[in-house]
Amino acid sequence: MSLRQLAESARSKAHAPYSNFHVGVALETVDGQTFVGANMENASYPEGWCAETTAIAHMQMAAPGARIKRVLVLGQGEGVLTPCGGCRQRLSEFSSADTLVECTNLKGDTRTFRMDELLPAAFDLDPSH
Repeated sequence: MSLRQLAESARSKAHAPYSNFHVGVALETVDGQTFVGANMENASYPEGWCAETTAIAHMQMAAPGARIKRVLVLGQGEGVLTPCGGCRQRLSEFSSADTLVECTNLKGDTRTFRMDELLPAAFDLDPSH
């Protein structure tokens, strides 16, 4: 399955009864594994979490130390959906500067960013970076 198909499937499993805004993410690791995630809302807002967070958690649990090669974020609405600031930081911690982040919507509008474009000054505890 393509990353888009995987993200569509994940999006269908989102738990978004409050916003009704369903997001699906599929990511591919450097070694070719794929992982998916959907957003999970909670009545105790803002205690829910984003689709990117779910996909990263699945990746880390199944393949500790894996690095992300590319990500597809699928949301609804007009224009493309980019990851929130927190998810940009989360993605950057498991990616490299040239990791591709494809942002798309249900109509197929798409824009692809490199990770260093999406988060040009990512927080990094390693001062050599």
